[in-house]
Parts: sequence; structure tokens; C-alpha cells
Amino acid sequence: MPTRPRVLLVDDHPGMVKALHRMLSIECDVIGTIADGREVAGAAAQAQPVVIVLDLNLPNISGLDVCREITRNNPRVKVIVITAMTDDAGMKAALAAGASDFLDKAAAADELIVAIRRTWTELTSESLNER
Repeated sequence: MPTRPRVLLVDDHPGMVKALHRMLSIECDVIGTIADGREVAGAAAQAQPVVIVLDLNLPNISGLDVCREITRNNPRVKVIVITAMTDDAGMKAALAAGASDFLDKAAAADELIVAIRRTWTELTSESLNER
């Protein structure tokens, strides 16, 4: 298992992608960025991220549909949703779609690092227990 989490960023706002990439690169290997939800499944299969940071509001396909597809086809990949739509219904829908965490974009910086650390710790513990 790699020593740092491999993270794929999915968001169609270049400024957000740039900020997240810069922030996450300190503790993670950001292995790619995607702006179109239709490309996520193929990129995830090829790049094999541990965590996908996913915006819900994407062009061409719903982030919820992307989340469902990823968690169905790659159950070991964890999806952390970041969104500006932070109502309870959106959170429940994201978690029901398979997201492991749901964060407000406005507060995402520190909370996202904590969520990725927590996910990475859980995954590395699971890997050690499987041996």
C-alpha cells in the first residue's frame, strides 16, 4: 500500500480544483483532476485512487450518479463529497449513494484533510488486519 493517499479531484470549477490540489498535495498524492462526471469511472479504474473528492454539481451527469457508480464498481474507493448544497436532504442522498463523508465547500479545507486522514487510517488498518 502506498505511504500517502492517492486522491482524484472531481470538480468543474477551475479555481476550486487549483485550491484543493495545492492544499491536498501537502499530504496526498493528487493523481488527477476531472471536470466532467462522465470521465470519472474510467479515470478511477485506470488511476486507482484511494479517495475521490467529488463535487455534486457537475456538467452532464449528477455527482450522485457518479458516486453510485464509483461505489458500486470500486467498493474500496472512498468518495468524499464536497458541495455548496449542504442541506440535510443532499447529505442523506450523498450518503445513501455511497459517499463516506459530506462536506461544505466553504469549510472544506481543514475538514477535507481530516476526512482524508480518517479514511486513510481506516483503509490502512483494514489492510493490516487482512494480512
